Amino acid sequence: MKKMHLTKKKVSEKTMRFIFYFILVCVSFVFLEPIFRIISKTFMTSEDIIDPMVDWVPRSLSLNNLKVAVKVLKLSETLKNSILFSGVLAIAQTFCAALTGFALSRFNFTGKKFWFVMILLCFVVPTSVLMVPRLMMFVTAQEKIGYTLIGTPIPQVLMALLGQGVNSTILILIFQNFFNLIPKSLDEAAMIDGAGSFRVFWHIGMRLSFSTVLVVFLFAFVWNWNETYVTGTLLRSGLQLLPSKLSLFDSEFESVVSSSGSAFKLNEAYKMAATFISIAPLLLLYTFVQKKFIEGIENTGITGE
Repeated sequence: MKKMHLTKKKVSEKTMRFIFYFILVCVSFVFLEPIFRIISKTFMTSEDIIDPMVDWVPRSLSLNNLKVAVKVLKLSETLKNSILFSGVLAIAQTFCAALTGFALSRFNFTGKKFWFVMILLCFVVPTSVLMVPRLMMFVTAQEKIGYTLIGTPIPQVLMALLGQGVNSTILILIFQNFFNLIPKSLDEAAMIDGAGSFRVFWHIGMRLSFSTVLVVFLFAFVWNWNETYVTGTLLRSGLQLLPSKLSLFDSEFESVVSSSGSAFKLNEAYKMAATFISIAPLLLLYTFVQKKFIEGIENTGITGE
């Protein structure tokens, strides 16, 4: 009887494991299928695109789509601009989120609950609703100071430094949750040794939160990379960025092809190649830092543990 019970238990465990992995594979495929589709069509020829017999694997690999997409996107310029622009905003957001999260975690001050609700409200209210007063504010400011702000990165850098960057609320909550895990006795010990609040933040909070800083930076970098609405409203054509070029790919393709005298016609393969180029830097970035990224997610308690 005991042996039969153990056998049933093992069968039950294997069945549950099979069901778990089956669900995991299905969910993973839902997220990965679009990426696989993009990569597949990137290397297809025009004949493969219109051939109903070709679905995933092209009959012959072609790099022509990538070459045309690189030319249309002006990759050498837009890639450099996008990395610098997203990187500066991500650094500014990370620093602001760390300071705010530390203050909410460590200090009790008048109106703390009110400001916490205001931070959450900034996340709940749609960006399009907040964009009009923000635009009016920067237009008024540039008229007052006589210096051009709209059409430059300055407005978005200021917003990032003041906690109004893309999804800054989430970044603040990540830091607050992590700092809540650090014993306050460490702060008290440092203050006994003469350290002030900023030194406690820098030498204890930040030194213990490297993986969290990495997670927040990556989130901020990716969100700013993909953000086109705020960037299109404030930055406009002041800086050529890769995602902005991708959104205008159809019109840019026609102008580039007509000016070069080529006989290319726009098809899905060119669009998929351009999309693949725009997401490739993010995929490479995650590939190199995935270990620390996962460790940081575990430390911040995003999983709910």
